[in-house]
Amino acid sequence: MITMDITLVIQVLNMIILMFLLNGVLYKPVKRILKERAEKQQAMQSEIAKFDKNARLRQQEVDEKMAKASGRAKAALDSARAEAQAAGDQKLGAIKAEAEATKNTQLADIRAQIQSAKAGLQANLDGFANDMASKILGRSL
Repeated sequence: MITMDITLVIQVLNMIILMFLLNGVLYKPVKRILKERAEKQQAMQSEIAKFDKNARLRQQEVDEKMAKASGRAKAALDSARAEAQAAGDQKLGAIKAEAEATKNTQLADIRAQIQSAKAGLQANLDGFANDMASKILGRSL
């Protein structure tokens, strides 16, 4: 059975003193450390959010610069391609003109040869006709 004597009061006082001592020595420092830790985590989270925002902004800047550079490169490539096409067309035109001139020269030369051959044959036509007739008839005309 429980007896009410001085030891009960001493035990209650002992518990109260122990509670204040543990509160001062153990609980308050642990609570302070946990609070500091939570504050550090909160600060780190805000820094992480700030760094993440900066990283996204920089990535956007890099993407924009890459798009601009890609556009400039495409424009330069298109310009170079157009210049090459124009130069190729110009050379092709010159080659065609040269080939056409050569062809016309050769055709004129061939026509002149044909005309001279016709003229030569026309001039000898009477002689050929007489020779043929004398060969066919067997006598000279």
